[in-house]
Amino acid sequence: MKNKNKIYIIDVTNRDGVQTSRLGLAKLEKTIINLYLNEMGIYQSEFGFPFTNHEKKYLKANLELAKMGVLKPIILSGWCRPLKEDIEEALKLGVEHINISISTSEQMTKGKFQDRVVRSPKEDSSKPSIIGMVVESVRLARENGMKTIGVNAEDASRTDDEFLIEFAASAKEAGADRIRYCDTLGYDDPFTLYKRVHRLAKEVKIPVELHCHNDLGTAVACSIAGAKAAIDAGVDAYINTTINGMGERAGNADLVSVILALKKSSGLKDLNLLDERVDLSKSWKIAKYASYAFGVPMPINQPGVGENAFAHESGIHADGALKDRRNYELYDYEELGRGEPEIVETGRKITTGEYGGIRGFRNVYEKLEVEFKDENEAYRILELVRYANVHTQKPLTNDELLFIARYPEQAKLILTVVPPV
Repeated sequence: MKNKNKIYIIDVTNRDGVQTSRLGLAKLEKTIINLYLNEMGIYQSEFGFPFTNHEKKYLKANLELAKMGVLKPIILSGWCRPLKEDIEEALKLGVEHINISISTSEQMTKGKFQDRVVRSPKEDSSKPSIIGMVVESVRLARENGMKTIGVNAEDASRTDDEFLIEFAASAKEAGADRIRYCDTLGYDDPFTLYKRVHRLAKEVKIPVELHCHNDLGTAVACSIAGAKAAIDAGVDAYINTTINGMGERAGNADLVSVILALKKSSGLKDLNLLDERVDLSKSWKIAKYASYAFGVPMPINQPGVGENAFAHESGIHADGALKDRRNYELYDYEELGRGEPEIVETGRKITTGEYGGIRGFRNVYEKLEVEFKDENEAYRILELVRYANVHTQKPLTNDELLFIARYPEQAKLILTVVPPV
């Protein structure tokens, strides 16, 4: 059964996931994640903040990789505040897709803006308004050639329906392509969220993004419910995810769990709602890498990719699984890219890092079947590898080493961090 409207994944690991308290990613690691998301067929990566100085070289390098066809067809989008300078910085960098974000609930209008800003011009025309700021920003972006513009209603789950509809309709009229419904505090439940998103999509006739946090443990369920509501209202839906559910406080909707729910759950598996390009077999690789890059072990019971996701110990379960895996496994581990043995060297191991020499460096790259045309090229890549090791503060993975060898100019840009004077 085919459905004309679809659900697309916008992964926000490189924007929201990196805001996890006390954690973060090096710019090289963010780039590798973009490459893996692209391999996985993910529609869009919200890859950073165009107005933040330390992000700009990384953003520029990734945009270059997109022009080179390395990061294609994935869309790279930036996150902006509804400020003229943010939009101008995004345009200057060459960002072609953005989301403009502002708080919409009364709690945040009063609690954050301290009544300096009103929600609608109707309330007080003498003060700046949330709607006015967004409309102005969307128009500026659209007039200057921005290809897609999403508008984020931060704290949408605590925003009354009437204002949310007014906000979304105003953004659409100004030229916005989508509205992002942000359950910023993880306050929603799937049933309430379905009703609210269905009404919003039906009345405004605008595609809806779902951005759910996991404070009540329902981020995946809420994301799926909201996306289904948008589809049922006749528009496309977009779900924001992070790899391994990383993110502020209790995290965001987990990428692999969202995909599994859309592809395997009883009421959704036959509806073919998920973007067909999504490749579940890349799940294990991307989850393992994100765990390494963040320095956060995957929970043993993480859906699909956790160490115990396909482990059986109970006598009845083990017996049933051995007779027919379908007795106790809903899907196959091979579908997630699992099943290959992990080989750990227990003898001599030559590594390369910030103090590595040319012989050890060449040994590492020979194992990766990389040849350098001359000694100058080898020394150039070695120097980049040294800087990358300083940059990540951990041993480089094979794919990181290969990326540096294949795209040295972009690697150099990513590794360049110059504080403003």
